[in-house]
Amino acid sequence: MPGPRALRNRFVDAPGSVGERLRVARWERFRRCFPDIGDMSVVDLGGTAEMWLRAPLRAKQVHLINLEQHPADLPDWITAENADVTDPEVAAALGSYDLVFSNSTIEHVGGHSQRRRFVAAVESLAPRHWIQTPYRYFPVEPHFVAPGFQFLPLAARARLVRHWPLVHSRPGSPEEGMDAVVNIELLTRAEMRYLFPGSVLLDEKLLGLTKSLTAVRAGDSG
Repeated sequence: MPGPRALRNRFVDAPGSVGERLRVARWERFRRCFPDIGDMSVVDLGGTAEMWLRAPLRAKQVHLINLEQHPADLPDWITAENADVTDPEVAAALGSYDLVFSNSTIEHVGGHSQRRRFVAAVESLAPRHWIQTPYRYFPVEPHFVAPGFQFLPLAARARLVRHWPLVHSRPGSPEEGMDAVVNIELLTRAEMRYLFPGSVLLDEKLLGLTKSLTAVRAGDSG
């Protein structure tokens, strides 16, 4: 019987996994929304160089904003900095781009007021955007690959994550367990519509159920 890591890879991480097939389909949908991506400058809020290097397309220029450390050796079309884009001073200093891209980040920024600051940054940085997030009411919580995990009380989630076999990195203490879950707040359709009223909201489906939502503005004026 496969171990926990092999099971997680089968669902999420490995080539040929469900997660990988969904990512390929998502990139194709992105390409259809932005067919001129090869001529565009992109600021990616929360993204990684690895994701863009593995992508089946390439933007003219990508600037990564992330709290996590970036690799030192990047190709000339990717630049990066460590920063918190929900800080208005950080957002104001970034300049302007053709497109804001963000994949599974808005649910991590920490509360409604922080999400509003994130959206303000999106609006100020570019006329177009692609903001994807897992859907709260998909039955399997995607970060921990756990059915119904997002509906449990916070304390129960912090305990369970220390023992659930499919987590990416298992917390070693109660404090680490709470850290792993406290700032993940999956969004509903109503909240995404509220945060991005001028955008088209796209559904990504798995087995007929909405797995993630993407707010898209593909035109200069929305």
